[in-house]
Amino acid sequence: MAGNTQRIGWIGMGRMGYPMAERLLKKGHDVSIWNRTRAKAEPLARSGGKIVDKLSELASCDVVFSIVSTGKDLEEVYFGPHGVVHGRNGKLPAVFVDCSTIALDESADIRRRLKEVGSDFLACPVSGNAKVIKAGKLSAVASGPEALFRQVEPLIEVFAPNGVSYVGEGELARVCKIAHNVMLGVVIENLIEIMLLAEKAGVPRHAFLAFINNGVMGSMFTRYKSPALVNLDWTTTFTPELLRKDMDLGLELGRDWDVPMPVTAAAREVLQAHFGAAMLQKNPDEYLQKDFAAMMETMALMSGMTLASENKNVPTGLEG
Repeated sequence: MAGNTQRIGWIGMGRMGYPMAERLLKKGHDVSIWNRTRAKAEPLARSGGKIVDKLSELASCDVVFSIVSTGKDLEEVYFGPHGVVHGRNGKLPAVFVDCSTIALDESADIRRRLKEVGSDFLACPVSGNAKVIKAGKLSAVASGPEALFRQVEPLIEVFAPNGVSYVGEGELARVCKIAHNVMLGVVIENLIEIMLLAEKAGVPRHAFLAFINNGVMGSMFTRYKSPALVNLDWTTTFTPELLRKDMDLGLELGRDWDVPMPVTAAAREVLQAHFGAAMLQKNPDEYLQKDFAAMMETMALMSGMTLASENKNVPTGLEG
């Protein structure tokens, strides 16, 4: 699978899928794209993307990438009545590479079903958001047959140039991604609570975050989240619902492997408070589609604080 000669299929044009596929196109790869809402994919036609109307049209590709919201969504696009496998007519991609965040049992079942029809499967979830992708800082973790991974590794590195970690066979990449997103929930909550503590004591948020970001505790995550926390910009990168799903998957893994996760459990319940507080908004459903960092408003409410944007131009750390 060397060079740009293989035909690539891409499923999913969400906040992550669109810029990931775009990077492959900009590197000159042949990419056929399917999305449930065709209009979301159409702008990529200008970059050479071939927009298809049916998933079955991807059956003739050499490799198919997917990034969707849930395991049920993945099962539907692969095996549903209009899925890739359903329209194979004797031909299927040699490998499916899934970049979604789904449960281990869902992933294992999909791997088994693909094997039955003669295709291989790589679990390859990614770390970052749309801004991280555009800045060329996305990373990934992969599991499955190692020889297969080495064949498609150059393709993955196009959209995840910060590094792809191969962690072993089966669904081990799912374990890593779930653990990663558990850390996401715990870190954002801890960052918010110490920031609110500092603010209530009199420290401006932008000044406190500058101190954190310049020090040993700063990270790519704390830096790129800083503008949102300073200016109360809840433009969605990841919803509270998806974060809650992943924290629940993490707690379930902890039970399965007898690993206590008290910090995760506490953080999950703080996140749950955000869902309750959202019911007091004029449009709860719309509010819960905002970014998970909007949880700061709930945590401020619990702290007896009223927040206001500081209207500061704060760097993200992703600037060129």
